[in-house]
Amino acid sequence: MIILPGGFFIKDMKIKSTTKLLDKADISRMIHRLTNEIVEKNDDPENLVLIGILSRGEPLAQRIKKNIGELTQKNVELGTVNISFHRDDFMERLVVPQVKGTDISCSLDKKTVVLVDDVLYTGRTIRAAIDEILSFGRPEKIQLAVLVDRGHREMPIKADFVGKNIPTNEGEHVNVYLHEVDGKDLVELRQYATGIDHAD
Repeated sequence: MIILPGGFFIKDMKIKSTTKLLDKADISRMIHRLTNEIVEKNDDPENLVLIGILSRGEPLAQRIKKNIGELTQKNVELGTVNISFHRDDFMERLVVPQVKGTDISCSLDKKTVVLVDDVLYTGRTIRAAIDEILSFGRPEKIQLAVLVDRGHREMPIKADFVGKNIPTNEGEHVNVYLHEVDGKDLVELRQYATGIDHAD
């Protein structure tokens, strides 16, 4: 059994292949495009609050904040959310990531919250993040930005901003590595001989 980032695990796993999908330059371009789309859809950047889902949503949100500042000369509020104890599959997970807690220091009332994560999969992580956000206030709207959408939704969740759609089959997993967390920027597709237990 191998445990991978995010608390998911693979039983009796054997890697069949690993394919690099995106490198540092690709990821940078995608984040800039996401930034432009967020600014285009929202008239007032100062009414935005970017909230990154720990752990890789946090550095993505930080990069988008920096890009918005450079693009608009406006400051955007930033927060982080830890959804470990809000997931409906909490007791089923083999490993619960022990990371820092939710940090939302600004008011969310009547704000446009842009929730940021690395990979959108089943939608359970996003549902849990929304539950956590609503415990801090009542935003006017909540939008979702993800670097990768790999499909296979189990919840009625749809991203407003997507860096890249990467459809996957059973036994395949998209791994996102970010410099702030992993020391490198990379997206790869791994194919395993058996299925993966996960719920993003």
